[in-house]
Amino acid sequence: ATVVRGDVDAAFARPDVEIVESCFRVGRQNHVAFEPRAVVASYEDGRFHIETSTQVPWSVRNATARLLGVPASHVRVTVPPVGGGFGLKFDLAVEPFAALLARASGRPVRLVNSREEEMLTCLFRENADIRIRSAVTREGDIVGREAVVLMDCGAYGGEQIFLTTMTSHTLGGNYKLGSVRMVSRAVYTNTAPNGAFRCCNGVYNTFALERHTDEIAARIGMDPLAFRRRNVLGDRDLGATGQRFEGNVLGPMLERMDTLRDAAAPPPARSDGRLYGRATTVGTWFVFVGPSAATVNMNADGTATLVTSGVEIGSGSMMQSLPQIVASTLGITPEHVIVRAADTDAAGYDVGVGGGRTTVSLGAASLSAAQEVRTKLLKVASEMIEAAPDDLVMRDGRIEIAGAPGSGRTVTEVATRAQALGGPVSGTGAFTGAGVPAMPGCVAGHFIDAIDIPVFAVHDCEVAVDPETGHVEVLSYRVVQDVGRALNPRAIHGQIQGGVVQGLGYALHEEVTIGDNGRVCQNGFETYRVPLALDVVPVEISLYEGAPSIGPLGTKGAGEVPILNVGAAVACAVANATGKRIQELPLTPPRVLELLLERKRDLSLPHIAETWSDNLIRPHGKSEGSK
Repeated sequence: ATVVRGDVDAAFARPDVEIVESCFRVGRQNHVAFEPRAVVASYEDGRFHIETSTQVPWSVRNATARLLGVPASHVRVTVPPVGGGFGLKFDLAVEPFAALLARASGRPVRLVNSREEEMLTCLFRENADIRIRSAVTREGDIVGREAVVLMDCGAYGGEQIFLTTMTSHTLGGNYKLGSVRMVSRAVYTNTAPNGAFRCCNGVYNTFALERHTDEIAARIGMDPLAFRRRNVLGDRDLGATGQRFEGNVLGPMLERMDTLRDAAAPPPARSDGRLYGRATTVGTWFVFVGPSAATVNMNADGTATLVTSGVEIGSGSMMQSLPQIVASTLGITPEHVIVRAADTDAAGYDVGVGGGRTTVSLGAASLSAAQEVRTKLLKVASEMIEAAPDDLVMRDGRIEIAGAPGSGRTVTEVATRAQALGGPVSGTGAFTGAGVPAMPGCVAGHFIDAIDIPVFAVHDCEVAVDPETGHVEVLSYRVVQDVGRALNPRAIHGQIQGGVVQGLGYALHEEVTIGDNGRVCQNGFETYRVPLALDVVPVEISLYEGAPSIGPLGTKGAGEVPILNVGAAVACAVANATGKRIQELPLTPPRVLELLLERKRDLSLPHIAETWSDNLIRPHGKSEGSK
């Protein structure tokens, strides 16, 4: 995937610019979902029933049918609450094998991966090499930027081809760029395949971009925070692909973070010989929308049933946000909204739960369906109360005349009357992306040219580095996150706390090595180090509301983005503490110790071709695309 906007060569040829070049390398990360990939399949009366732990019931249905050579209507997929997804379960896995065995045996078949099987076949977050350089004026304006990202697919393409799209929105995000030229390439290797993982390639691109930003600020002698304030994207600014961003969001979020830092208690005296550092980083992510459908059935007892293909993967959206949206529309409590488990025989098509899209896409479809039910109930209530529908309100389980509390009827009475008059009361809704335009001719090979709902984050991290052992301790962590509108602040706080800890694992602990046979060497928790209870640091959180969003009630997805900045914030803080150039994650104690002892040379990434023109765009201007 490539993006070209403006005259990059002219920007780098200007006599008044500093050219700053950086290279970075990151390793793989395992999802470590507590529930492994698991399925129960049965075959009866010529139809398959697949009960599976997945984020994408419709994808499993269609792909399984294609592999088995049967019509898609012969496959039913149901999904109970999922014990962790993080993108691991956004693709087909063991389902077709269980279905084949069920048909052959005539008995239900259960397949469950062991932890070792999960580690050996898990679609890790991909390892990648990133090379980025910028042309920056002495005043601090970024007049040109170009970058190459090489993403390791493993032995199969899978999702990586799609994920090359993300680079232009993550590595090309955060800052105003005069001109930009980037290429993201999926590279096949004889190793286990990789796949989507929470914030996809955004986590390591943000690490690379923010470390590069600090190196720019050092080169031109500007304070890193001042440089960020000067350059962050604002209202009507152009993104890398030429889309126009709406709203001034990152600037006020940086100010909010300043307030949080200033309000913190001063640190105690530090005389333990450790090295201390702090950093503030920004990040740009987006909500992946796509098509969703929902049905709301109003029951005679005053409850409502919500039917969608959404699945609960631990974010709480299906059990909290969606019931809140339906309940507020119908004037009932969220406890009176029954959410049906995903069932492809009962619910309409949905592209899947992931990318922060549940509350946005399924929420918008659910809101539309609930509004149809509301209209039908108000029509019946207007006849019962003898008042115009526009004069009625639905609240606290009643339908009343506005301004006259205690008037009217209960929702239960109206629902019962509506069913008696016209049969079941239901509504349907659908939603898909608005389709924000990119600048014509800027992108090639992209699945997402521009982003419908950008999401921004500002993280602040303070660390202490032990110069004797290389151990990095995170002393404090703060997050200001753009949420659009927080329907359930406590749930979002939980997502941020969890996402930060998961990001700390990526930044400090989780390291994967590949053997000569292409197999992953780490096969369980004994050899793959994830954050433990003592590694968890409480996160101070401020939710930034009010940024523009096409999501229902102004919402944005909040579950994906908390991990985005963590590797960047930790790396920049460690660099500030040690005075060393951080170019690689994770920052395990041996790696940090090597840096402190100056045994590690700067990365040159020799396997990236020597010239930028070879890496980016062929001389005749055509992209090479993904390889």
